[in-house]
Amino acid sequence: MSLNERISKVIEYSNLSPSEFADEIDVQRSSISHITSGRNKPSLEFIIKIKSRFPEILWDWLVTGEGEMLKSEQPAGPSAIEEKEQDEKGKPIPLPDLFTMMKDDEDFGAEEEMDSLKESPRESFIPPPYKSKENLSDSQRLGNPKDYVINQSTDNQGNKIKRIVLFYENGKFESFEP
Repeated sequence: MSLNERISKVIEYSNLSPSEFADEIDVQRSSISHITSGRNKPSLEFIIKIKSRFPEILWDWLVTGEGEMLKSEQPAGPSAIEEKEQDEKGKPIPLPDLFTMMKDDEDFGAEEEMDSLKESPRESFIPPPYKSKENLSDSQRLGNPKDYVINQSTDNQGNKIKRIVLFYENGKFESFEP
C-alpha cells in the first residue's frame, strides 16, 4: 500500500470529507486532492500534522506501511513491570520520574552532593608560576640610536619640508610649518 493510499485510509478512518479533513489538519484543500490522486507525495510536515491530530495512528504504519494502523490494534498485555507495580486494588502504580522524586523529598540529592564535594574538590589548587626578573647582560637596547639621521635618503636631500599635517580619528587635524 502506497503512502497516498494510507492517507486515503486515514481520511476514511476520520469519517470526514476530504475538505473537512484538510481543515482539520490545517492544510490547503487542494493538497488533499493532489495527494490522494497520486499527483503529489505528502511532505514530512503534512504527515506530522496528521499524526498530531490523530495520535492513535502509528508512525510505522503511516510512514512505511508496516504493522497495524492504530495503537489499539497492537497486542495489549500487561508487561512484567506493570504486573509488579500494582496497588492492592489492582490499579497500576505509575513509576516516579525525577521531578516527582525531587518534589516529594526536599533534600533529594543533597547528601550525595555534599559527600562528593568532601571526597574530591572540583578544581585542584595550582600555585601561580613564580616569575623572576631576569637581567639580560649581553642584549642590545631597542630603540633609535642617538646618531640616527631622520633624512637618510639621498633623493630627498634637495627637498625641504613645507608643512606637516596630523589627522585625528575624531575628524580634527593640526598643521605644522617649520
